[in-house]
Amino acid sequence: MTNTQATGETRVTNETGFVLWFTGLSGAGKSTLTEAVAPLLRARGARVEVLDGDEVRLNLSKGLGFSREDRDTNILRIGFVANLLTRNGVAVITAAISPYRETRDAVRRLVEADGGRFVEAHVAATLEECEARDVKGLYAEARAGKRPGFTGIDDPYETPTSPEIVIPTGQEPAAASIARVLDYLERQGLIERAAEAVR
Repeated sequence: MTNTQATGETRVTNETGFVLWFTGLSGAGKSTLTEAVAPLLRARGARVEVLDGDEVRLNLSKGLGFSREDRDTNILRIGFVANLLTRNGVAVITAAISPYRETRDAVRRLVEADGGRFVEAHVAATLEECEARDVKGLYAEARAGKRPGFTGIDDPYETPTSPEIVIPTGQEPAAASIARVLDYLERQGLIERAAEAVR
């Protein structure tokens, strides 16, 4: 039995670090899910760090543009930091579009080569759903040619071929999406239900 803290309905193993990698189009719900899941894990004793794509660009990847090379550099930097944290027992949640399959797979290889767990979670809202909830007007600007190279409009988003979790945020309430994520982590032994841990 691993060392756990029994605070709340779900418990998190102290020794187990993992990367929960939310990927999807802009507006799919990656940040919303991150903001919901992170405090739930912290409340149950997890050491959690969040690497949000926008914040990383501001602080760690300042100066990078949106060419394929710069986007890959940004994602690989996120992956490097996530791996360092995971090696030290931290549950890392990332929220970044990360549009290119090859680059996401490179991060997976990095994490798994160090013995960590990489959980790819495809936030699978459709382009139409993302455009409909485009509160910042980013898609409208891209359609008007004011944001060249925008993912999903004139730059590709490469859908994951075999993600650990698929989250249809446009087709289910937020509570169901959150439960879907927690259920997977529980089934994989990355977090434990309190009832299971005390047997």
